Formats: sequence, structure tokens, C-alpha cells
Amino acid sequence: MQVELSQPTFLHGWLDLPIEEAQAVLVALRKLRRLSWVQLYADTGLKWEAVKSRTGPGGRREYTLRITRKIRAVSYREGETLRLLSLHPDHDSAYH
Repeated sequence: MQVELSQPTFLHGWLDLPIEEAQAVLVALRKLRRLSWVQLYADTGLKWEAVKSRTGPGGRREYTLRITRKIRAVSYREGETLRLLSLHPDHDSAYH
């Protein structure tokens, strides 16, 4: 799986985190890079979940995954690429 991080909203959210949380995001990103899609879907720690309240670019289904205990990311799949759209320190905001 490829992990794409170039969305400005994702990058700004990451860079605005306290250093300890930003480092925890980096650890999670390294883990994601090593996973296959099947492994991502099955990983109980990441908790891959569909966002039913909205869609992503091009009408694609958006998903959240747990990056750290505090932070969820909003993403979507495009072929073999996981595109990360934003980070949400408040879990509930990832769904609205």
C-alpha cells in the first residue's frame, strides 16, 4: 500500500500537533506503509470505519482510522493508495 500525505489539511493538522503527538502520528504512518489492504481492514487497533455522513473527492467513500489513542484520520482509497485527508484530535469531528 502507498500512503499519500500531501493534502494541506492533513499536513497542517500534523504540524500543529504537540511534538509527542506528532511523533506518534509518524509511528502510525510507518506502520500503515508496511500493511497490505487486507491487513489494514483487519487491524483492530486502526479501526477502519466508513464515514456515512459525507463523501470524499470524486464522490468516493471516506473512512476513518485510529492513528493514536487520541487522533483519528479521515482518508479514502484510490487504487493501491491510501490518501489521508485530515487529522482529528477530537474523534467525533472526524465524522462530521
